[in-house]
Amino acid sequence: MTQKTPVFLLKTKSVPGDAYEELFSAPPDGAAYEPSFVPVLKHQFDDDGMAKVRGVLQNRAISTAKDSAYGGLIFTSQRAVEAFTKLVEERRGDHGWPHLQDVPVYSVGPATTRALKALPQVPPLQVFGEHTGVGDKLAPFILEHYGEWYKDHASKPPLLFLVGEKRRDIIPKVLTAAGWRVDEVVIYGTGELESFREDLTRRMADTADRPRRWVVVFSPSGCDSMLSAMGLLDESTGKAKPKQHGRNTLIATIGPTTRDHLIHEFGYEPEVCAEQPTPKGVWQGISRYNNQGLE
Repeated sequence: MTQKTPVFLLKTKSVPGDAYEELFSAPPDGAAYEPSFVPVLKHQFDDDGMAKVRGVLQNRAISTAKDSAYGGLIFTSQRAVEAFTKLVEERRGDHGWPHLQDVPVYSVGPATTRALKALPQVPPLQVFGEHTGVGDKLAPFILEHYGEWYKDHASKPPLLFLVGEKRRDIIPKVLTAAGWRVDEVVIYGTGELESFREDLTRRMADTADRPRRWVVVFSPSGCDSMLSAMGLLDESTGKAKPKQHGRNTLIATIGPTTRDHLIHEFGYEPEVCAEQPTPKGVWQGISRYNNQGLE
């Protein structure tokens, strides 16, 4: 019987179902994968940020009115949506809460969009930008879409961007360069789980005899621990060791941000960078590489 190829997904499993697990358990090409999850990050809500956004919502300060503090919202992570959902749930049942059905809400990708559309708002939120996939593409989309949305305003109302303590600044840079105001509010923080390195080291040991293994990375956080657990980090230099011919452990990243972090910080170029930050995008990259064989 052919051994399945382990696919270690460095993320917390989504509930009630995880699209990555579903796809790699029954991929379209019939390949035999064995997906499993290795959580990397722990998240906690930022009290100051939560209080600020709570006040904005309670004061109805996000609306299409010309004197409103904000005219729209931006989300680029599921964790920010989780924090926002917690605030909405606090007042669930109140008439007209959170009263955001008339403002544009921008989302960077399908996972964040699904989370936003599940938010208990009636009427539902108007979410845009899912097709963009990354902040580099979402920013110009917002410029065009938001500009049209508020074309009758002399100046565009500020946007509220809910973020984690670690984030890229491409969206604020693009929008502020156009003369717009973007207020970033840190609504959650992240840290590496104490158990991550030990957990991944054990998985590596348990599957050392497999002809090939894939590690899928979703964030720059924890990359040093990942490389160390895989035996790829030179602890004396902090850089990745040279790739060995015939290696059986390969790395795929969710997108260019994580790929570039591995390259610039550790000198390691991952074997695959997904063209789209989706389960299908990751699977397609891995499938293409597998069909080409090891270089």
